[in-house]
Amino acid sequence: MSVTHSVCRTGLIGRTVGFATALLFASAALADQPCGLCDKEVTINSALATCFLAQYQQLVTKADGTVVIDLSSCEQDRGVVEPLAMPGGSIEDPDLQFMLTKAQMNCLKTKLEQPDLVLDPTAKIELDRCG
Repeated sequence: MSVTHSVCRTGLIGRTVGFATALLFASAALADQPCGLCDKEVTINSALATCFLAQYQQLVTKADGTVVIDLSSCEQDRGVVEPLAMPGGSIEDPDLQFMLTKAQMNCLKTKLEQPDLVLDPTAKIELDRCG
């Protein structure tokens, strides 16, 4: 192998490693970017919250950035009597499908685990501020 060929091969490998490193940093930066399509709030009830929390570990493990969460297969209470709305308010249907980032999923989990949270008939969980 000639010296020229060896230098060219080393240069190509160096550029490839540099490109791969740049892609890694770019994807990490994009993962931290806000998601324009993601939901800012989720309307949920206790049955769907329990289902989300049961699936949380699997969802967060596969999350590379944004995850579509589908709770439509979760069992919901099908009572004969609909819960009454508060005076001057209405009951919102829970969200069965929504899109969240990993940080938003962590926020939702944290908020759903709060002991004083009232989820029935539904609760609107805001995900823009967590804490």
